[in-house]
Amino acid sequence: MTGLNTIRRTLIKSALILATGFSTLGLPSVSAEEWAEKEELKFGFIKLTDMAPLAIAYEKGFFEDEGLYVTLEAQANWKVLLDRVIDGQLDGAHMLAGQPLGATIGFGTQAHIITAFSMDLNGNGITVSNDIWEQMKPNIPEDKNGKPVHPIKADYLKLVVDQYKAEGKAFNMGMVFPVSTHNYELRYWLAAGGIHPGYYAPHKGDSSGQINADALLSVTPPPQMPATLEAGTIYGYCVGEPWNQQAVFKGIGVPVITDYEIWKDNPEKVFGVSKEWADKYPITHKKVVKAMIRAAEWLDADSNANRPEAVKILSKSQYVGADYEVIANSMTGTFEYEKGDKREVPDFNVFFRYNATYPYYSDAIWYLTQMRRWGQIADEKSDEWYMETAKKVYRPDIYAAAAKELIAEGKLDAEDFPDFATETGFKPPQTEFIDGVTYDGSKPNEYLKKFKIGLKGADKI
Repeated sequence: MTGLNTIRRTLIKSALILATGFSTLGLPSVSAEEWAEKEELKFGFIKLTDMAPLAIAYEKGFFEDEGLYVTLEAQANWKVLLDRVIDGQLDGAHMLAGQPLGATIGFGTQAHIITAFSMDLNGNGITVSNDIWEQMKPNIPEDKNGKPVHPIKADYLKLVVDQYKAEGKAFNMGMVFPVSTHNYELRYWLAAGGIHPGYYAPHKGDSSGQINADALLSVTPPPQMPATLEAGTIYGYCVGEPWNQQAVFKGIGVPVITDYEIWKDNPEKVFGVSKEWADKYPITHKKVVKAMIRAAEWLDADSNANRPEAVKILSKSQYVGADYEVIANSMTGTFEYEKGDKREVPDFNVFFRYNATYPYYSDAIWYLTQMRRWGQIADEKSDEWYMETAKKVYRPDIYAAAAKELIAEGKLDAEDFPDFATETGFKPPQTEFIDGVTYDGSKPNEYLKKFKIGLKGADKI
């Protein structure tokens, strides 16, 4: 394929030099503006199954259909990945939804990062060690078949955590990054069960996130989660797949809940680029989004009929590199909790349906509320500030331009997307959270006031 790519690029460039079109040869039509842009790109990712839209866009030729020649490169951790996007070593990357927001508001690294593409919904789980599971289990109600009743709330873990505190022992848990979905989901689940996950105090130089904590959360890179759990350094973790199912296969831990059960159809990863890069290469950016939309649609097409092929691709060492069976356990519509307790979870991974790829402002605002709730945003902010920040980072205008081109080209249908003429960027109020609290993205401060645990109003650490 590399030789064909070189020939194709040469033909396209020759066509531009001669100021003639090659549409009769079936090659993409290239304008003078496109000639000034960028066709050879390098994108970063972390070895998780939700990087799938990138792998599929590459493997199925969707990038090439847009005249883009892409290299995909696994990164060591989320910080390295973000830094390399900021300094230009990467053109863009698979990112935690909170990363563009955190960087843009200056939590940790300061840089204006944007996203025009949401990569997936759901896809995470919370796993505890076998020992903690055995301590939790007597507290959990069972169904008529003797199986634990799901969803399993953190209420059942609280008795264990309280015992550790009484004995003067720290209860350590892992998450992947301070602005990760995993951090906020784990905190949400713990707090809903009365377990305080701790505060950040960046204005005081405290980035631990462990102030007043009952459970001490710290960063562990995703692929290292199972080994860290097995070593006893942490007693549980929140991570994306396949690292919850890996704990089951290794017999070292039990996934107790999925993020689908914490917040149904929650946004997970995004594709992030620097604002500077997006401004410099707007046509290239739009083409990237087009290719990834097609990849996401392929992943969900025909009731997930393509998932076995996707799992085979993802199991390659250059992508996720886990065994086929481990990845398939969640990617094909099931999820195994306690070993042998495999249940149907058809929406554990969603890539396209439910408008999963659309960058909703309300999704961005939810992450910002959690940053405020746990002290990463130290001071009270107005509702207008939340909206303005969401609009700086989330770019549905770029997404809509890409989608409209795909519709015009006959590659996708208008009904596959939101109605761009009326779409506001706000989902209706969402009620399907584990604690029953309703989230309305247009009223962030009102939302924060609903929580017993967490900062709100003028609260400050």
